Amino acid sequence: MRHIFYPLFIVFISISTLSAQTAALSGTVATAEDGPLAFANVILYADSVITKVAVTDDGGAFTFPTIATGTYELAVSALGYTTYRQPVQLKDRDLSLGTLVLQADAAVLAEATVVAQKPIVQVLPDKTVFNVDKTIAAAGNSAWELLRKAPGVIVDNAGGIILEGKSGVQFYFNGKESPLRGADLQAYLESLQASDIASIELITQPSSKYDAAGTAGIINIVLKKDERLGTNGTLNGGVTQGDFRRYTSGLTLNHRTAKSNVYGSYGGRYGENSGFLFLRREQGGTEFDARTLSYSDRNSHNVRLNYDLYATERSTFGAAVSVNRYDSDFSSDSRTPIRPLGDEVPTSVLVANNEGDSESTNLTANLNYVYEDSSGTRLTVDLDAGSYRSDGYTFQPNVYYNGRETTVLRQNITAQQTPVQVDLTAAKFSYERPLGTGTLDVGAKFSLVRTDNNFGFFRFLQQEMVRDDSRSNRFVYRENINAGYLNYATAIGKVKLQAGLRVEHTASDGQLISSQRSTSDRVQRNYTDFFPSGGLTYAPDRNHQLALNYGRRITRPNYSSLNPFESKIDELSFRRGNPFLQPQYANTLKLTHTYKYKLNTSLSYTRITDFFAQITEAEGPDRNFISTRNIANQHVLNLGVSYPFSLTDWSNSYLSVNAYTSRYEATQPGFVALDQQTLSLYAQTTFRLPAAVSLEVSGWYSSPSVWGGTYQTRSLGSLNLALQRKFWSDKLNVRLAANDILFTSPWEGTTRFGELSIAGSGGWDSRYVTLSVSYSFGSDTVEKARRRTSGVEEEEGRIE
Repeated sequence: MRHIFYPLFIVFISISTLSAQTAALSGTVATAEDGPLAFANVILYADSVITKVAVTDDGGAFTFPTIATGTYELAVSALGYTTYRQPVQLKDRDLSLGTLVLQADAAVLAEATVVAQKPIVQVLPDKTVFNVDKTIAAAGNSAWELLRKAPGVIVDNAGGIILEGKSGVQFYFNGKESPLRGADLQAYLESLQASDIASIELITQPSSKYDAAGTAGIINIVLKKDERLGTNGTLNGGVTQGDFRRYTSGLTLNHRTAKSNVYGSYGGRYGENSGFLFLRREQGGTEFDARTLSYSDRNSHNVRLNYDLYATERSTFGAAVSVNRYDSDFSSDSRTPIRPLGDEVPTSVLVANNEGDSESTNLTANLNYVYEDSSGTRLTVDLDAGSYRSDGYTFQPNVYYNGRETTVLRQNITAQQTPVQVDLTAAKFSYERPLGTGTLDVGAKFSLVRTDNNFGFFRFLQQEMVRDDSRSNRFVYRENINAGYLNYATAIGKVKLQAGLRVEHTASDGQLISSQRSTSDRVQRNYTDFFPSGGLTYAPDRNHQLALNYGRRITRPNYSSLNPFESKIDELSFRRGNPFLQPQYANTLKLTHTYKYKLNTSLSYTRITDFFAQITEAEGPDRNFISTRNIANQHVLNLGVSYPFSLTDWSNSYLSVNAYTSRYEATQPGFVALDQQTLSLYAQTTFRLPAAVSLEVSGWYSSPSVWGGTYQTRSLGSLNLALQRKFWSDKLNVRLAANDILFTSPWEGTTRFGELSIAGSGGWDSRYVTLSVSYSFGSDTVEKARRRTSGVEEEEGRIE
């Protein structure tokens, strides 16, 4: 019942309203050409500080609630028009300003700039932007938790990210691709707190200037960087109470002059987490009912340093260093009754109380140069280096008891040591200049990555842990990607055209070093791919904009997926790599319509060949293993609708809906092709209450879907509430947030391959309350931000 009620409830909260209040200031906004202007931004300033913000309705009217008497400045802005400004003197009675007429400004329209307070979500021609600092409920969240709230994003039961119905997402941070994948990427995202994040950009149709990696597109997490002159900063801290208590802390400092800028930040997360994983497996006439409870104590530290030198009006030199340190102690209690199908009493019980620890350090450094002149010519150069080190140790005692758990039948005590080293270097340059009626952008990138994975397997023999060389291995992987691209954009009347081509040459060498020799010990590849992209937009008037985009992209296998050795998950389950795993390719065509810069509707079709399917297969009477195989093609048809709106002058709402159908074509026998229709939505309403208090109600929901091409999962979602109150001229910000109030985010799913079937469920400590406080200090003078996109680019690594 809760799964039927839940999406209806989210839609309900997104359009909730209260009774209207008396207006103190009102008016109508219009244009000389088209009359009343809807969705114009109306801002009321007092001493250059924003006091109130409103948006005109369909008739161009706006109304402010009662405000204190005094002198103000009114600013009205809309895309394609010059900003209208007027002084306002409010006395002891309501004031109507009549009709305010905006004048068209072709330059403003060309630049597509809106002077207004950022909304929670912005739908732009090339991306969707989720402004994290505009949502109250983000307080105390990690970047990993925020992903579930981003429109069109689904986090599946295994930590995989699905964007508009497709897996294969590339993660960027400030325009640079992360060298982390899989569990290591999740650990880093969990260590990054919301107070460090300005926005999350969802780029589903990247142009040729981006690397072609990522069949679903790119998620770029934009970290905050202060652009104010003088010295300033922010201090923040928070406490979260769920099953256990967790803490966050942070500090940012910025010193900016006319010639240079120094920026530094620190963020920390500390505390305990809990989780559960239940897997009921039927294999060979036997049932294995594994039930695992887990606990972890995690600590993370993030440090960033940036320096920019404005050498001349045209040239800027920059340097950036980022360090992330993460460590965790963990334990789990697992109990698996084993019984013949149909019997109630188990014949044996496997008890495994595992414990271990892990730690990692991620270091990246960047040197960059930007030249830009008034003619539109722009040159950027980036040199990057990165180093990732991690080490993990897991102790796995496996003890078999009889059915009544009174007698030990046998035991197998093992341990695993798993150090990983990744080193990468990259160089990138791009050159952009006007050409003819448009702009030509050309560039190149060179990257080299080396990963060294050691897997040490130990057995407890004669009262000590002894290395088992037959189960241990070392996997060394080298990959060099050289790429070049060109992109041209122009406009013909009301039509804008963009076309590009990217060429990537990949040379890789994967070598397994172990005591067991096989034909798959070394796999070398050398191939070249072409990735065309293009699009056109047509705006018949300011109320409508149509866009048609096409792109081809690739997802290369993660390093661990190529490692042919077996890594043990538990006594009866393990993971086996596939050195012959091929990249998967995606071709996507997307049609988008935007109405009045608010209502955005898109329809896209994607065909993915050589899809990465997660296959669980039986081995013998009681063991099973997971591997990644190219055994299917995937077809995804996605319909997306997003709409920010205001039903009252004291509330703002946002609703995003994605409905997609995913169909799989089996290319190998044994794979059961699946069809699945999925609905995902995100809704949020912020109410401005008396006494400068804001209330935010939000929620996300995902109907049944498919993970990895084989697991059918049930619906899940989350309902969240948050309160915010600002003090001392908005310098002190206090937030109280409650997450997953109904505890509906745990997952449930089933899979079948051959004679093996699994029904599982899992979750973590997702129902919690967070109290956070932040204080801003220093100068408030804002300097124009440096326009620059640099980056360690897309081949920094694919660690899992």
